[in-house]
Amino acid sequence: MSEPARPRATLTEVADRAGVSKATASKVLNGRPGVAEETRRLVREAIAELGYVPTTGPRETAAPQSIHVVFDTILNMYAVYVLDGLISGGRELGVEVVTSALDSKITAQNEPLGLDRIKEIAGSGAAGLVVVTAQLTGEEMTACEQLGLPLVVIDPANPLDERVTSLGATNWAGGVQATRHLIDLGHRRIGFAGGPERSVPARERLHGYREALEAAGIEVDPALVRTGKFSPESGEVSADALLDLEDPPTAVFAGSDSVAVGVLRSARRRGLEVPGDLSVVGFDDTYNAMWVEPPLTTVRQPLRQMGRVAARTALDLAAGKVPDSHHVQLATSLVVRESTAPPRSAR
Repeated sequence: MSEPARPRATLTEVADRAGVSKATASKVLNGRPGVAEETRRLVREAIAELGYVPTTGPRETAAPQSIHVVFDTILNMYAVYVLDGLISGGRELGVEVVTSALDSKITAQNEPLGLDRIKEIAGSGAAGLVVVTAQLTGEEMTACEQLGLPLVVIDPANPLDERVTSLGATNWAGGVQATRHLIDLGHRRIGFAGGPERSVPARERLHGYREALEAAGIEVDPALVRTGKFSPESGEVSADALLDLEDPPTAVFAGSDSVAVGVLRSARRRGLEVPGDLSVVGFDDTYNAMWVEPPLTTVRQPLRQMGRVAARTALDLAAGKVPDSHHVQLATSLVVRESTAPPRSAR
């Protein structure tokens, strides 16, 4: 008797043999872009080993295109604005935007995204991954490359290499704009209440602050520089330390609108008038800036546009397009409201 015919190999078996998702195997089979060459080699080898032959009926296709977005946290207005831009961009491009956030405990420990999550996202058939302000390790960047998962990072929490496309605002220029505005008003003791030391945008804003002071011939006083988190609580702690100095600042440049809210709270507790006794400048131009009292002078960064550009860039990478730049910066602008004025001594 002849041996029973061997069951036809399936695309799922090919994917399992190659160690990739079914969607990635389908991309290779159909000659679609967005897959690393090493991954293509593994899939082709699996096809040959298993003797896989596509069916003559309807071809197996990948799931409808989607973009997966991972935030370090969504509990702030910054994330809301970026998410709004991502969703709008996805709608314009005809793709679904799937959103998740890191666990709060993980975020607090500055832990990386994690290889398991990256593999899960790649296995879902997502066209690309957008990471917002979360930390990425070299191992995770390599995993995205090997899995054929296009990666775009908004406001990276740590320096990235040239394999990764990132985007943000002109944070250094924004820091210069904010500090120069206070200098032009006549302030010379200007404090800085910034974000995490590890954050690339936070460091760029600090560098802009220092550059503006040095350009004006004002010595940078280390006692006037405080760092923490992008949160009101952290802003209040930083402001308390600054305002407790023997020679406190007459103005504070806060690294975000959330931080500025904490600075205002500290000033209010002490009975200080803003801007009479203390001028405050924020960064972001979110709803926080418009509805605090007094309305906040701040540096506007185009958060919604950053989300739209990130969505489009992820799809471009999935289509095999080479970006013009590995780091895109969108322009900031100063929005002057009622929280800044000349110091009392200059009036």
